[in-house]
Amino acid sequence: MPSLPLSKRPIDIALIVFFCVNLFFITYIVDLEQLVIADADHFTYPFWPPRAMVDLVHWYGHQFDPVLIARPAWWRATIWIDALFFGPFYAVAIYAYAKGRNWIRFVSIMWASVMLTNVTIILFEEVCGNHASPDLVRVFLANAAWVIFPVIVLVRMGRSIHPFSASTTP
Repeated sequence: MPSLPLSKRPIDIALIVFFCVNLFFITYIVDLEQLVIADADHFTYPFWPPRAMVDLVHWYGHQFDPVLIARPAWWRATIWIDALFFGPFYAVAIYAYAKGRNWIRFVSIMWASVMLTNVTIILFEEVCGNHASPDLVRVFLANAAWVIFPVIVLVRMGRSIHPFSASTTP
């Protein structure tokens, strides 16, 4: 089945933008900062990410998201998953969604499932964990995309083995 052109797949355009933001900002700037700086209160600025981005991550963590500053082992594990698996997924998914390649379907379902699992664990900590957020509304809004987009992917990729064809694309 031939794929519809990307211009006829607005949901896929939104997903590609989301994947780009994750690849170029979240995974390899925001998340990488948490891997290269073990202690957000005592550190030397690394070569990457840029100083302004490190300061932004630390400001957000100190103001709204204490677990980001505490960096417990389970949190760092989710960051490693992002850096080692999600980052490469985003790069491949950008291409596959843009070109309408059906082989991305199963990998997309796996990504969405793991992402929803990770975000559920993180949000549970934000609500009632040792590092609960002082501003749940802001933290929930900041994390909403990582619930909404995986659900979109699950629905989008779960409907057909040919998700990019005319008969299955909204």
